[in-house]
Amino acid sequence: MKLTKLIPLSATAALLPLAGFAQDAEVAVAVPTDSVFILNSLLFLIGGFLVFWMAAGFAMLEAGLVRSKNVAMQLTKNMGLFGLAAIFYYLIGYNLMYPLGTWSVDGVLSGVFGPGVLEAVGVTAEEADDYGYAATGSDFFFQLMFCAATASIVSGTLAERIKLWPFLIFTIVLTAVIYPIQASWKWGGGFLDEAGFLDFAGSTVVHSVGGWAALTGALILGPRIGKYKDGKTIPMMGSNLTLATLGTFILWMGWFGFNGGSQLAMGSVGDVADVSRIFSNTNAAAAGGLITALLLTQFLYKKPDLTMVLNGALAGLVSITAEPLTPTLGGATLIGAVGGVIVVFAVPMLDKLKIDDVVGAIPVHLIAGIWGTIAVVFTNPDASLGTQLYSIVVVGVFTVVASGILWFILAKTVGIRVSEEDEITGLDQAELGMEAYPEFAQG
Repeated sequence: MKLTKLIPLSATAALLPLAGFAQDAEVAVAVPTDSVFILNSLLFLIGGFLVFWMAAGFAMLEAGLVRSKNVAMQLTKNMGLFGLAAIFYYLIGYNLMYPLGTWSVDGVLSGVFGPGVLEAVGVTAEEADDYGYAATGSDFFFQLMFCAATASIVSGTLAERIKLWPFLIFTIVLTAVIYPIQASWKWGGGFLDEAGFLDFAGSTVVHSVGGWAALTGALILGPRIGKYKDGKTIPMMGSNLTLATLGTFILWMGWFGFNGGSQLAMGSVGDVADVSRIFSNTNAAAAGGLITALLLTQFLYKKPDLTMVLNGALAGLVSITAEPLTPTLGGATLIGAVGGVIVVFAVPMLDKLKIDDVVGAIPVHLIAGIWGTIAVVFTNPDASLGTQLYSIVVVGVFTVVASGILWFILAKTVGIRVSEEDEITGLDQAELGMEAYPEFAQG
């Protein structure tokens, strides 16, 4: 997803529906330039609200995979992080990510708290030419949704033992500073982009960043009480696999906007054909990850594991996100299938390392994100393996260091982990004083 090197906009009057009825003597028909501006803006808006719907997917997935005593807390975190992302990406992040067209110290400093990102009300057709290929407001809306999705990834990993307000403070810094800075290195025309790094919709820029931040937090926070005992991993079953399955399907649907909208243009026949190809490849990768996880768990455990199947589909989606345009349908299915393999083997690996990831976000978003970024070289001849690996390392080191410093400061000041008593009671009662399922409360 990139704003600085779009294909030149072409006249496409055939794509614009006729305005008015046959009996009208005079009909105002938009000029081709207007149609391109309209169609590109529409793609951003449609893609944006699909990615917004992914916030509901994350919320439902996490609510289903945590225990019932922590569901209301998880939903509160998901609501809070989205609202904070919307405010702080506007105040700082957007102009930090696109620093007035150039990535420099001066550009960054002048971009922070910079000018408003929306056009004036009632932009005319003539004025639209000054704004370029799409409405700035549509671009801001679309980019904001990606920023919020990054924060949602962190939420699930750290569930059931982190305090609400320290987590939300972390969200502010992540969405205002950490995510926008590294995203500017690729999508803001920064040094990774100049080096030839390819990441179409964010396997690294979005998903691995959320995964690195989650991993760093999990290491500092520690596992849940009773999760690892006498060298064994104690299963802690989720409260509602129906909700988790619903959340997965919502995320799957939202991914069409995530990847399809990252074409960033719908003003030509070629652009629309590309968007349709992206949709098909995105779906194929999810199917590949899902079926692979289904078959592998049947083979390894003698019974299919629904949670692995759900995360297999998501890992397939993350895997194809770095390059959903160039693969064939078969290639996209195979790329997603590797994501399914990653989930099945990475989840128990993390448990052996005593890294407690409640919802499996680290295998799905971090490890599959790394795989997807590497997989670009198999289908896109412009990709360089060395450049892809270099960029993965740069983004990973930056995110781990920045997140680690922030988590450490929060841990040493306000504290990030609830008390043992509160964790056993459940964060719904301890932190919120309410429960998602009060009719099932005991005592």
